[in-house]
Amino acid sequence: MKKIISTILRCTLLSSFFIGAHAYAQTSANAACPATLNHTVQRLQDEASQNLCQYAGKVILVVNTASYCGYTVQYEGLEKLYAKYKDQGLVVLGFASNDFGQQEPGANKEIAEFCNNTYGVKFPMFAKTSVIGPSSNPFYQSLMKAGARPPKWNFHKILLDRKGNVMASYPSKVTPADKKLVADIEQALAQR
Repeated sequence: MKKIISTILRCTLLSSFFIGAHAYAQTSANAACPATLNHTVQRLQDEASQNLCQYAGKVILVVNTASYCGYTVQYEGLEKLYAKYKDQGLVVLGFASNDFGQQEPGANKEIAEFCNNTYGVKFPMFAKTSVIGPSSNPFYQSLMKAGARPPKWNFHKILLDRKGNVMASYPSKVTPADKKLVADIEQALAQR
């Protein structure tokens, strides 16, 4: 009986240790996460929750997207940009939005299928959300507070450095192949 009680106590102590270590690791991870990224959003394809802190330390290009816009062809360039620089630390984060001209009317599953089947999008895409005004999602609100210019149309781009600081905002007409945008990305990637 003593042996069973001793074993139970050891297991309880070990469980407490691992739970405490996990909580400490979570707290440490959140402490290292810039405030601009410390938000939970839903993925586009399955609407599962995901914290943006996982992108801490990366150069991030945030883009509000729409499937029925004259700029929709930029998906192709964004995917090329992501493929070219992802191993150096770039991530493109796409946020589907119906804020401008009602050009993203579909449901999340429909948008995900369009992005995948039409443009082969592999960069992370997030569920349809508002990106402007008081009803915009908390991530976009934090970007505006950090100095980003608010989107005026679909495919507006916001560049964040590895520390989560807003480096620049680019209007929709700036394509993913734009020399200034690419130079800014390369400069951010070079900084450690």
